[in-house]
Amino acid sequence: MPEKRYTIENFEQLKSQDCPCGLAKRAFTTEPEKTATIHLVEISQNSRVHYHKRTTEIYYILEGSGQIELDGELFNVETGMTIMIKPECRHRALGKMKILNIPIPAFDPEDEFFDTEFNSANTLNRNSD
Repeated sequence: MPEKRYTIENFEQLKSQDCPCGLAKRAFTTEPEKTATIHLVEISQNSRVHYHKRTTEIYYILEGSGQIELDGELFNVETGMTIMIKPECRHRALGKMKILNIPIPAFDPEDEFFDTEFNSANTLNRNSD
């Protein structure tokens, strides 16, 4: 029988894991090609500013509202919005939201970095509206 060219996961059956933003359920983490993963994230706290050297992340806001900090700038976000975060962009989410996060390539904990160069003391309070 040929190798399967698909994978099906159910977020309801995945265990939540602590992440810098709150809790995440991560699907497709065992795929050998490491093409992408998708995370259902419950943002319940103001996360630490972090960045990735290789990973692009796409956030889609499913529920709630708050702000996202991108390279020191704050933007208001709400249900239905999507954000593409490219490698090296310092970022964090603020507020209470449920999002889908699609890391490309697949999430790699070794590609998550924290520094003090960009922190809340340096944040410029500019909004997107």
